[in-house]
Amino acid sequence: MTSQKLMIILWCFFISQTVCSQQISKEELIFLTPKWEGERFPDGRPKVSDEILDRMSQVTLEEAWAVLKGENFKYQYAEGWMCINPDSVLVGRAITAIFMPGRPDIHRVIDDRGHNQDGRVKSQNSWPIDLLVKRDVYVVDQFGAHLDGPTIGDNLGNSIYTKSGNGIVYNGAIRDIDGLKEIGGFTSFFRTYHPSHHLNNPNGQLNTTLVGINQPTRIGMATVLPGDVVLGRNGGVIFIPPHLAEKVVKTSEIVRLRDMFGHQRLREQKYTPGQIDTRWSDEIEKDFSQWLNAHIDDLPVPREQIHELLKTRTW
Repeated sequence: MTSQKLMIILWCFFISQTVCSQQISKEELIFLTPKWEGERFPDGRPKVSDEILDRMSQVTLEEAWAVLKGENFKYQYAEGWMCINPDSVLVGRAITAIFMPGRPDIHRVIDDRGHNQDGRVKSQNSWPIDLLVKRDVYVVDQFGAHLDGPTIGDNLGNSIYTKSGNGIVYNGAIRDIDGLKEIGGFTSFFRTYHPSHHLNNPNGQLNTTLVGINQPTRIGMATVLPGDVVLGRNGGVIFIPPHLAEKVVKTSEIVRLRDMFGHQRLREQKYTPGQIDTRWSDEIEKDFSQWLNAHIDDLPVPREQIHELLKTRTW
């Protein structure tokens, strides 16, 4: 057998397994996230700690983007969203779902297996939602579906929020937007709004078919894996690989503290803009360390993290 034929057979096997298994296996998810060495959910999804998620809410998109770019992760940011609660910040662990334009033959066998073998209930658009736990973010590739495309309205929105305490990143249209806005903490990013509703009858009208749960997913120009940390704010969303989440947070905190110190010293006219905007002198670095110690209980960074930062400094 030639290597080309072998590759074709393996690829066909992969595709068949993707459609038939639908939800990624624990072993495959661990295989796809080898750099994560921390806790995992029972299904293998990386579980970034609640503490890191709490601290992530203060991180800007620019700070996160700079760290990821420095680590050669170039395709983690997606833009051009409509928002619910646009002045709020969305932070959580990604659960992913992939929908494709409805195809009755695939839809029917997925439905049968889901109901009769996997014990799933109701329609396919509710299956990923059943997996949500607190601090998850439901990340959906709905292929930009608009007319007759919305699978999320105020009913599923309430279910999502009850299970996760979070909103959504949804590459498609939503409906019932007034009802969704009434869910106070449902900070969400979506492509469009349309008052029509999703059709899900393989024997009649059918708009979408669910082909993947917790599999690698494309959202805009970003690649998203289950367990990625979702950070949405100011109209943009960035997906942070779990093994880089702590680095993103710590880098952001250092930048935040240095900015606070620099701005204060500029207002006091102790240093010139040229001194603050370039590499700091030993004198300024020593002043910064003393400033950290003097204000350690008043700064917007946990005391323990400032102690950790000070241990790495020589001034």
